[in-house]
Amino acid sequence: MSLDPQKMMQMAAQMQAEMASAQAALGEARVEATVGGGMVKAIASGNGDLVGIEIKPEAVDPDEVELLQDMVLAAVTEAFRQAAAMQQERMGAITGGLGGLGLPGF
Repeated sequence: MSLDPQKMMQMAAQMQAEMASAQAALGEARVEATVGGGMVKAIASGNGDLVGIEIKPEAVDPDEVELLQDMVLAAVTEAFRQAAAMQQERMGAITGGLGGLGLPGF
């Protein structure tokens, strides 16, 4: 059972196009994470860029700056976790089982 090099090249080109499309879609996708009962919200793109932070005015207490810092950090961390999960899900659907082949980038 021999492999057809031309067919493999076509499949690789198709996968590359699908990956480029998925990466563009990830850049447009947004995930949000809120903490502190909605006091702090972090918004990240699907490719992992932080694109927004929203802090309700009542969260800003000069005597509780450390708490606010902790809430911002928690929200950003969760938004990045969600973005990474979205990346893995969408890109994994394209690459399928190639991760087991030991190919770089998969």
